[in-house]
Amino acid sequence: MTDLEGVAGVLNFKDCVFESGRFFEESRTLLTMEINAAVDGLFAGGATEIVVVAGHGGGCGAVNIALLDKRSKFQRGWPQGPYPLGLDRSYDAVAFVGQHAKAGTEYAHLAHTQNLRVIDLSVNGISVGEFGQIALCAGELGIPVIFGSGDKAFTREAAELVPGIETVAVKEGLMSGKGDECNPEAYTARNAAAIHLYPETARELIREGARRAIERYGKEKFGIVKLQSPYKLVCVFRADEENPKITKVKTHPDSVIALMNDPYDK
Repeated sequence: MTDLEGVAGVLNFKDCVFESGRFFEESRTLLTMEINAAVDGLFAGGATEIVVVAGHGGGCGAVNIALLDKRSKFQRGWPQGPYPLGLDRSYDAVAFVGQHAKAGTEYAHLAHTQNLRVIDLSVNGISVGEFGQIALCAGELGIPVIFGSGDKAFTREAAELVPGIETVAVKEGLMSGKGDECNPEAYTARNAAAIHLYPETARELIREGARRAIERYGKEKFGIVKLQSPYKLVCVFRADEENPKITKVKTHPDSVIALMNDPYDK
């Protein structure tokens, strides 16, 4: 699973993350090179088949397939079936590249959850971001999440949620505070300060981290997170010019995957 905001050298939303940004194509290259580093490490550690999922929003998903490691397969778009990414029990493990921390995380870089209107999303009282939602779905299927790279705040988030996960931090956000008071426009701009690793240094760390993760996968049981049913998801949205601050809720008696795919109850 890939995203863009957690990549070393991806600096801000306006210039680097949005497709209209002046450095968006450079950002695509930076992400693809980090993906290739992870793919190389996973194959070196014993993986036999890797599907790279373009998870970032927008038409292309921010992966430059022309530069992608030719040993991998590429998926863009959700197939028919439940979120996330058509994940099913045919997969042995899940890894993340370019992942960012959840909305409201202190000292995170470009933190958000799905979109910049969200203040917080929780399942059974546990705050989760985009990473956590997929990790919970994978856990329901018995599939471990073994690796994640992104900013330092994300790696802390991942380690707190998923036991034993291997992580690599490629940059560190510098902004204190959660930003819950911000409207979406202000929140988009507030978390841009960060210290980045040199891109090739980041790739070397990702390559080694991915290799360690897959080697550990062959020897250890780790990376599965599960919550007790029934399940309740609560999402709090920021106020903006057209909408007040609002909380939406949905529930499901026995499935996190179904919970993620159901409409809000209210």
